[in-house]
Amino acid sequence: MAPPSAGLSSCHNRHGHHPLVKLAIEAIEAYVKERRIIEPPAEIAPEMSEKAGVFVCLKKDGELRGCIGTFMPTTPDVAHEIIQNSISAATEDPRFACVDCGELPCLDYSVDVLSPPEPVKSLSDLDQKKYGVIVSSGSRRGLLLPDLDGVDTVEEQVAIAKQKAGIAMTEPVILHRFEVKRYE
Repeated sequence: MAPPSAGLSSCHNRHGHHPLVKLAIEAIEAYVKERRIIEPPAEIAPEMSEKAGVFVCLKKDGELRGCIGTFMPTTPDVAHEIIQNSISAATEDPRFACVDCGELPCLDYSVDVLSPPEPVKSLSDLDQKKYGVIVSSGSRRGLLLPDLDGVDTVEEQVAIAKQKAGIAMTEPVILHRFEVKRYE
């Protein structure tokens, strides 16, 4: 018999989240409930004032529910990048329907702040736990974050990134790697 709280395992208290995650939560809730785009807080955490690419991922019951990001900054700072990508993760990920109000209390959030991508010469320069990967061929580009459940080898990581970009498995690619600082 499951413990009484088993049905509520993914619904959680939001207190104690890092300020970057709190901003993602606030951005999504304001947009989903009111179609309102929030501004960053007046006083922002030091990590929010930098310029960097940011990915915001949502999970529900341990399963991916949305993940959108930028590998290079597109806004003035991380705070704006989080707001933009949070709303996109909740409403524009083509793999999922838009998040609705009823789901909000049960979402788990992660915010990844990316280091600038650096070129690598071979797969031996990668580590799927430490580095994310960007594969490119012509105008097609695919990205996969590091340390993802079910991605156990560099070869798997590159194959998934190629698939996301529509690049054939046998097609040569240019590789870049990046590190992330993950906030949950």
